[in-house]
Amino acid sequence: MTPARIAVRLTPRAGVDRLEPSGPGGELRARVRAAPVEGAANEALLRLIAASLRIPRSAVRIVGGAQSRRKLVEVDGLGGDEVRARFLDLPNGRDGP
Repeated sequence: MTPARIAVRLTPRAGVDRLEPSGPGGELRARVRAAPVEGAANEALLRLIAASLRIPRSAVRIVGGAQSRRKLVEVDGLGGDEVRARFLDLPNGRDGP
């Protein structure tokens, strides 16, 4: 199965770890408490996505934009339709674990 890819807009140093439905650009919006220092915000993002999709953290990785707010995240083990369906279940935003 080809890994699913998700466009994400990340906001570090937020008050809460949270995923929100797609923004105007079609990307998933993510807010994490971690600062963008030494990869902490990226790691928090990957853990949040994995927990939200109910998959292991090892199945999620950043394949583009590691130093940018806009990132491309790849998810192993789920098809693109399944990933979209699980994210569509997000209410007005989902707090992370």
